Amino acid sequence: MAADGTKRPQPSILPPRKLNVQKFAESRASELDALHSIVSKRLKEDFRSQRNKRRRTTSYDNQAAKWRYRKRQKSDSSDIAGVSSEDNERGNERRVPRRVRRREELRKNPEHGFITSGDRTKRLRTHVWLAKRFTMTKLWGFHLPLGLHGRGKGSRAALRWFNEGAVVHDASYHSAVQLEGPEDSLLSVLRMVMVPSLSSQSADAFSSVLSGVSYGTAMLHHVGQPTSQAIAPVSYLWRPSPVVSGEKGGNEHSSMEGDMLQSSEPCCSSRQLWVWIHASAFTEGYDALKFVCQKMNDGNVSITCCSLEGQLAKIEVMGAKASQLLQRILHPISGTNSEPPCSLKNCSFVEDQHDSQLFKSSTPEHDFLPGSSLLYLTVKDPRCLHDNRTADPSESSPPNNVVDIEVKEKAEELLLLHESKSEETYHISEKNLWDVRAGDNIPIDEHVLCMEKHQMRRDYICVNDPKLGIPKVCTKVQGSRSCPILVLKNHNKKGQPLGWSIIVPVSWARIFWNQLVSKEAHAIGLREKQWIACEVGLPYFPSDFPDCNAYWSLKIAEGTSTSKKEELKPLAVKSFEVPIPPPWNTVRASLGREFNGLQVAVHSEKDTISSRLNGFVARTSSLMLDILKEIQGDNLFLFPQVPNSDSRLLASMKDEIKVGNGVDDCSEPINNDHHKLCFLRVLLNTFKEGVIEEGAVVCAPLASDISHWTKSGTGRLQNLDFKLRLPDSSVRSYFQKHSSGQWDLQIPQDPAVMESHRWPIGFVTTGFVRGIKKPTAEAFCEAMLLSRLREEQWKEMPVDERTKEIYVLVRNLRSSAYRLALATVVLEQQEHDVDFL
Repeated sequence: MAADGTKRPQPSILPPRKLNVQKFAESRASELDALHSIVSKRLKEDFRSQRNKRRRTTSYDNQAAKWRYRKRQKSDSSDIAGVSSEDNERGNERRVPRRVRRREELRKNPEHGFITSGDRTKRLRTHVWLAKRFTMTKLWGFHLPLGLHGRGKGSRAALRWFNEGAVVHDASYHSAVQLEGPEDSLLSVLRMVMVPSLSSQSADAFSSVLSGVSYGTAMLHHVGQPTSQAIAPVSYLWRPSPVVSGEKGGNEHSSMEGDMLQSSEPCCSSRQLWVWIHASAFTEGYDALKFVCQKMNDGNVSITCCSLEGQLAKIEVMGAKASQLLQRILHPISGTNSEPPCSLKNCSFVEDQHDSQLFKSSTPEHDFLPGSSLLYLTVKDPRCLHDNRTADPSESSPPNNVVDIEVKEKAEELLLLHESKSEETYHISEKNLWDVRAGDNIPIDEHVLCMEKHQMRRDYICVNDPKLGIPKVCTKVQGSRSCPILVLKNHNKKGQPLGWSIIVPVSWARIFWNQLVSKEAHAIGLREKQWIACEVGLPYFPSDFPDCNAYWSLKIAEGTSTSKKEELKPLAVKSFEVPIPPPWNTVRASLGREFNGLQVAVHSEKDTISSRLNGFVARTSSLMLDILKEIQGDNLFLFPQVPNSDSRLLASMKDEIKVGNGVDDCSEPINNDHHKLCFLRVLLNTFKEGVIEEGAVVCAPLASDISHWTKSGTGRLQNLDFKLRLPDSSVRSYFQKHSSGQWDLQIPQDPAVMESHRWPIGFVTTGFVRGIKKPTAEAFCEAMLLSRLREEQWKEMPVDERTKEIYVLVRNLRSSAYRLALATVVLEQQEHDVDFL
């Protein structure tokens, strides 16, 4: 036996490869006649079905269903081909059934554009896959996956997928705007509409982004002052220049930056720039860029601005195993543009070992590739990979200590190789991707690959006799077996790897998506993506951008939907109405008030009649510093990360003289009629307990409120059960709704109620997410009020008890309890706050 190590005996005569049924029946005719005679004797020559069983068998024979099935099958074949000849003679056109039209429409894979529904709502190329597994919603002109089926409380599972595996999200609703023109003119456009602009960054970042090795992020604004209306956060990337900076030293390129920016002579080479904008702000952003280009064209500068909507797809791969997942499906081909043979046997390419090593070195354990990096690759069709190529590479990997030594030795070599290969990849990869409007990049149909795989398996098991010479599948078909892609490396605010973004032609989106989800990647929707953004500490657009019109459009639609649901509830379970979106302009009422006193003055109606954000959000440290200096001079207790300057936060925190000198200035009311509100993004963590919900109001605490929760001079907690509450009767009337639909801050007149009233300084845009180890909420608070709070708190506390965080109170809109929280200003931790998810 085979288990004993011995070989099985081989038969001396092998069976024939093919059997002739007619000859087999003739040779066994006598045996068949004997069996037929035996059966006929038992049935008494009556081969009809028995009458007692006929009723049971016919009960399942639904003749009407069979007739409808035959009719539908006949109509499908006739409707797909066209209108019948009789109908053509009569002039009556029969409408194709919706089931047939939908299947044929969604099966198509056109080269450009999105497939639209009856109301002109666009569908993603992965719509069929997503609609079967997600709750779909109509947003921003698209059918988008809102989240997995259920009540929307599966955050723990989604975060576990992200922390332990890989998740994918189809972000093809992001679209690109292409700007083409001289390099210096494009830089001028960036300076006019983006904050921070590329020219204001460091020399290394400028050189890396301009050469096409990495991409940049910024906040897109309308033309005007730096405090003009914000549109959306964008990411932009340059087409690699034929003159690569690697030919010259990096220092030479950096030294030439200032001369190039200040020079009035136009650049000799024409460059291309892609600006990726979210679907909710694409129209507004495209119009703003087009207006700037037209303004530049009036000055004898030729800049073209065109939309690439519906031509490129973007797939985001995030998680701890995102790099391993991409390594399994992305296999770069060698540096050639020649098409490989069409037969699946010959569909094995020479892998580019350098690009493969870049992915291997970018795993979380060996992350040597810098953040915001770009990889220009031409990869083979992932459907054409053999099973041994799709195996997990970690299964046959050497021990960790060997990998560490090899990777560390080649880390610098790989990074230099990545920069030096930009010229080579420019000629290999970007030709079809950057010239995507030229077309001719459609993948091979699925049925062709299936026929080739079927033929290959038949050849492998030797079903056909090679002597017969049966014709094979035609090897000349239309379509491409290789696809040029762009791979963008994403990172969070701490510089840790977050995942990758794959930019492919829109006709290839479904192919890459199917391969990613088949390799154990979990698909997520908009709701799960927002949970992950809160996990990594990045703002999520448009929910965390109250200074953009996209935020107000989303919140107004959400408020309308919530009101309709509340109207359908019985009166006994109906909850009272809360402002959606929050009344941001009510914060202005707190600027002229004393937080530690009870004397207040009635504010004017014009200050809070509008719920819109009558101000701006500071996204850069330099802008925040300039605005605050114009308002209050040098008496600042906010310490942004300014380049080329040491942080003064720790020094000022220990400086008792400065805090004492600034107390008199703090008591003076701020003139709130001559400047806009300046909001800062802060991260909130509860001091003791509590859950912070979306839309909660952030209030300024009194000194006595903080002393009840924090330590006393003896080192003991004064009152663990202390709870500050607003009277139940005042919870509904904290914000009052006018007949116009706007909300206003209602100041109580009763002194007893006024003792528990706390002035608002901001609102929460993203609440706590269940499943996060350290729950964190994102809020936006007024900068001057934060500065005053810190100064007051440092004044009342000893030097050794002062903290970098600012104590605030947070109250959910439908709750009466105040919770003590610690607010961390983001711009004190980093220079720019333009990264987003």
